[in-house]
Amino acid sequence: MRSWSRSSIALLVLAVASSITRAADVTTPEFDACIKKSSGVTSEMRNCVDVETKRQDEKLNQSYQKLLASLKAARKAQLVDAQRAWLQYRDLNCAFYDDGSGGTAAGLAANDCIMTMTAKRAAELEYLMPNQ
Repeated sequence: MRSWSRSSIALLVLAVASSITRAADVTTPEFDACIKKSSGVTSEMRNCVDVETKRQDEKLNQSYQKLLASLKAARKAQLVDAQRAWLQYRDLNCAFYDDGSGGTAAGLAANDCIMTMTAKRAAELEYLMPNQ
């Protein structure tokens, strides 16, 4: 049982590291540099994810407000509804990653999920802007 638990945790850490690496297409160069500097230390990687999540959340909010301002009333209501549903989905989906038996790596996976989904949503909203 103990070896299975260690193996499971090792696989989870590997999955998180792989996920963080794949996030590079939507994250900032500062995040990439921070992750490299962390040398795989979970607490350092978590700090990198937290800082990048704040950056991406600001980008998401700016993109959302710009898109909202460019829409007519009926489309605005659709965007507001879609964004509320997306936020609920993101939060529920990413909370699932935070498995209590996964230790700190599971928390990192959940935080990485929030960061990556937020970055992708910000990019999606930018793509939806008129004349983009």
